[in-house]
Amino acid sequence: MRNEYLFTSESVSEGHPDKVSDQISDAIVDLMLAKDPEARVACETMTTTQRVVLSGEIRCKPMYDPTRPEWRFNNYWAPGARDEIEEAVRSTIAQIGYEQDGFHWETLTFENHLHGQSAHIAQGVDAADNKDEGAGDQGIMFGFACDETPDLMPATLDYSHKILERLAADRHSGAAPFLEPDAKSQVTLRYKDGKPVACTAVVVSTQHAEGYDAGEKEAELKAYVKKVVGEILPDGFITDETIWHINPTGSFVIGGPDGDAGLTGRKIIVDTYGGASPHGGGAFSGKDPTKVDRSAAYITRYLAKNVVAAGLATRCTIQIAYAIGVSQPLSLYVDTHGTGTVGDDKIEAAILGNPRLGGLTPRAIRTHLGLNKPIYRKTAAYGHFGRQAEGDFFPWERTDLVDDLKAALG
Repeated sequence: MRNEYLFTSESVSEGHPDKVSDQISDAIVDLMLAKDPEARVACETMTTTQRVVLSGEIRCKPMYDPTRPEWRFNNYWAPGARDEIEEAVRSTIAQIGYEQDGFHWETLTFENHLHGQSAHIAQGVDAADNKDEGAGDQGIMFGFACDETPDLMPATLDYSHKILERLAADRHSGAAPFLEPDAKSQVTLRYKDGKPVACTAVVVSTQHAEGYDAGEKEAELKAYVKKVVGEILPDGFITDETIWHINPTGSFVIGGPDGDAGLTGRKIIVDTYGGASPHGGGAFSGKDPTKVDRSAAYITRYLAKNVVAAGLATRCTIQIAYAIGVSQPLSLYVDTHGTGTVGDDKIEAAILGNPRLGGLTPRAIRTHLGLNKPIYRKTAAYGHFGRQAEGDFFPWERTDLVDDLKAALG
């Protein structure tokens, strides 16, 4: 690792069009898991000016069941189920705060094109006879942790998220009434000996009310953003040499899905580690936890975080790979980037041999982390890792494997 360098990560707010799509997709996942913990969901959302479109595959017997002949002429939907889905979509948008002419939760046009899960996928994924439940798709997933922040996340991403979370909180509370939902942030830090020591540049672009692009109102908005950033970053990180770009294009009144179309799964680096770690390629939102794109990314974060929390390394990347329909992972790879106190192969063996994990099959992962619950809407903005949800850590953020790892490797 170089002794000194600059590194940058970005975040986007809950009102960014792609994040609106992610939150809608995960609201549908939550709705169906609340009714059926074994529901299968792959929900894609497209948002644009005054329109939301859902598509994808589902299996949730209380809501959609092709075996019910009385539901046949309702396209196999339970009575009222499509209304529930529409209500989940509109309430998600209302909670974000979109009541604009170009995108309003109450008046937008909604289309639901969800349909039943492919039987050919189901036959490979479902448990049957002596066959364990298989992975919902092939793929490689990565987890990461480092000691740059108390949450063991890359500092550049952690601060980028927290800036936008603060802007959103002030917008919702009325403390910053000039803010609108769409926003982006970017933080560049100088690293020395592998540790962040200063902020060299900050970019914040936030949608705003009319008139906040010139004169005293523009100055008020920029002063507010600088104050927020100064309160988020550690003391001394902001210096006279820090470069600021606040709404660098000028006006930002038209935003959200009215300004740019949104799609589920287009902000995967924002969702994970801000570029500080590899990403396997699969998105998380809109997928139930049988999809290893989601559940295996969560377990590898959990394992990497426990490795760092146990003091076995200051930086840890873990990769895992699966084949569709096969329960056992094809490989597990640990890389502590030269910071480990024991060999990476020994950490791999300790993970694979841990009896409390119960293995790394999709079913074992979901059982250990308790993933068959409606917890996913909360993950769909400001990152899936390194943060709390309503006061409680997401289960993959626990560090309850620390003692096991220390005992196995001590």
